[in-house]
Amino acid sequence: MDLKKIENFIDKQKVSFICSIDDENYPNVKAMLKPRKRIGLKEFYFSTNTSSMRVQQYKENPNAGVYFYYKGLIKYVGVMLKGKMEVLTDQETKI
Repeated sequence: MDLKKIENFIDKQKVSFICSIDDENYPNVKAMLKPRKRIGLKEFYFSTNTSSMRVQQYKENPNAGVYFYYKGLIKYVGVMLKGKMEVLTDQETKI
């Protein structure tokens, strides 16, 4: 899949899965609504409660994964991205 097809694929999905690393270095996966904002394939903005366990995990270890998938009639199609998660709390970003 080329980059434009990947972007289009991601935009069509209603659910995403984010992965954080816990204090024992095990992955933790959580289903989320699709990102509320996306800038290319490098920046994705998700909303959650700042007191959530996931936020604390990202503050301690920013390594993250994001997965999008589509279940077709015969097979699943998925895209997995990895990178660093940054917790933003400024009002400008929230809007």
